[in-house]
Amino acid sequence: MGKSPDSREIPESPVFIAQSGVLSGQRWSIDRELTIGRDPTCSLVIPDRQVSRIHARLSLTPQGILLEDLGSKNGTFANGELIIDPVILNDGDEVQVAMVQTFIYLSSDATMPLESTMRPSHGKTRRLRIDMRSRRVWVRGTEIVPPLSVPQFKVVQILNENPGEVVSRQDLISQVWGDEVSQGVSDQALDALIRRLRDRIFQIDPDHDYLVTVRGFGFRINNPEE
Repeated sequence: MGKSPDSREIPESPVFIAQSGVLSGQRWSIDRELTIGRDPTCSLVIPDRQVSRIHARLSLTPQGILLEDLGSKNGTFANGELIIDPVILNDGDEVQVAMVQTFIYLSSDATMPLESTMRPSHGKTRRLRIDMRSRRVWVRGTEIVPPLSVPQFKVVQILNENPGEVVSRQDLISQVWGDEVSQGVSDQALDALIRRLRDRIFQIDPDHDYLVTVRGFGFRINNPEE
């Protein structure tokens, strides 16, 4: 049988968190080589015929965690891009296996800020609340499940930390993707990220637009009191 996900917290270990897909909500510490596939002997077993028997592999290297496709039929994707050669994962990367199972890679749980922004200011509660420690988000008291991806959560965090202010597109791209890679991120990629985030929030509260587009500049959050 495939190995079950770790139940222990290993704060300094990189982690792989399953989001949309049959494994949603499960997590694995990457403290050894992990194989991904349909075969029961794999470390992460995805019971879907679109997934190859031995589909992909995560390996520990001196440079970081290496993701490689093992000649799968339907491909392995990193942030929506089909990978041909092995790639080193960056914190917050999304990995899709045959586009039927999505994972989020976190370089370490310790990278998550410990302070919480759930506490309402001046005793007032906002419709959208976030918890920085667990990276959980609630809309009108209902938690967004499965959790937002790391880039989606960063957008909410950045806008929530600047209430009433418009955050420019370039500032969002720089803070979400990091300065080193932000120059290669297009406006279309940011729009796609915002669109997916809006869809997640809309599933809970379709009557309010929390992410307001300010044409020609950027975005602001519209997070009224309950």
